[in-house]
Amino acid sequence: SIRLLTGNSHPKLAEAVAARLGIALTPCHVSKFLSLETSVQIHSSVRDEDVFILQSPSPPDINDHLMELLIMISACKTASAKRITAVIPCYPYARQDKKDKSRAPITAKLVANLLAVAGADHVITMDLHASQIQGFFDIPVDNLFSEPSMMGFIKAEIPDWKNGIIVSPDAGGAKRATALADRLNLDFALINRKRRRDLSASAAIPTVPPTPAGSDSGSQHGDEDERAMEKMELLVGDVKGKVAILIDDMIDTGHTVRLAAGVLKEAGAKEVYALISHGLLSETTMENLKDLPVKKLIVTNSIDQSDRMQATDGRMEVIDIAPVLAESIRRTHNGESISALFRQTYI
Repeated sequence: SIRLLTGNSHPKLAEAVAARLGIALTPCHVSKFLSLETSVQIHSSVRDEDVFILQSPSPPDINDHLMELLIMISACKTASAKRITAVIPCYPYARQDKKDKSRAPITAKLVANLLAVAGADHVITMDLHASQIQGFFDIPVDNLFSEPSMMGFIKAEIPDWKNGIIVSPDAGGAKRATALADRLNLDFALINRKRRRDLSASAAIPTVPPTPAGSDSGSQHGDEDERAMEKMELLVGDVKGKVAILIDDMIDTGHTVRLAAGVLKEAGAKEVYALISHGLLSETTMENLKDLPVKKLIVTNSIDQSDRMQATDGRMEVIDIAPVLAESIRRTHNGESISALFRQTYI
C-alpha cells in the first residue's frame, strides 16, 4: 500500500495530495531539539510499504527542509520500507547546476548524492531548472511538467488568450516556452538578456541595476570584483497589440520578470501575464511584488504561497499541482507510465 509522509515545508500540499489519493497521511512528527538538531519520529509501521515522502524545500528554511527530507528517508530505510520515493516539487539548489566560474560548487549534484546515500530509490520532481540535473542521479528520476496545468489556466482565466503570444525571458527557457506555444497554437517571442562588465565604473551607457545574487534565472553567484550591467531587448517575435504571456521556471527576486515585462510594454504589448512554475519569492522582495508591471502573477503551489498572496493586492494567483503529484504517485505505485501526465490536464 501507499504510505505518504511529509515534513514541515508544505503540509497543505501533502494533505491535498493525500485527499486526492483517498488515503491519510502517515503520522510523522518532525521537530527540533534544543540544540537545533532535527528530530523525526514516524508513528506508524512502514515495513515492506511503498513510501512517498513529499517535501518541497523553500525559503527561508531551505536547508532545514532538506535535512528533514534526508532524515525521513534514512528513517524509512532503516525501518525496512520496500521502496522510498522522494517527491520534491521544487528541487533545492537547482540553479547551482554547473561550474560557471573557478572554484564554484555544483551543489545540485551534491543534493543528488545526499538523496541517494540517505536511501532514496526514486525521485519525482517538477520543472527542473535544467533537465540535465536528472543525469546527476544513478536512481530513476521523473521530471514532471506544469505545462498542461498552465495551458488549462491560460484557456480558462486569461481573456483574449487567442490573441496572445508566449514569451521566454531568456534563451534558457526557449524550449519550455515554444512547447507551450505550439500546444496553444500561439506565436512565440524571445527576449535577449545582454550582460556587460564595466571594469572602469565610468561608462555612461544607460543600464538597469545588476542582478542580485540569487536572481530568477541562471547562476546564483555574484561577482564583487566587477560591476555587471545588463539590459533586455526583444530578439524574436512581434508583441504589439497582443497579450504577452511570460513563461519561466522560477521567480525569486522578481528582477527578471520586472525587466522582461518592461521590455514587452515598451514593444507595445496590450497586457502582460507572468506564469512561473516555482514562486520562491524571497522575503526581501515581498514589498516589491505589488509593483511588478504585470496584470497577473501566476505561480504553482509547489511552494506554500498562503503568506505571500496579500503582498500582491490580489494580482497573484496559484495553480494547484496536487492532482498532478497525486496521479504521478498512483502511477508509480501501480507501475504505470508517467508520460500520460504530459498529455493531459489534471484538475
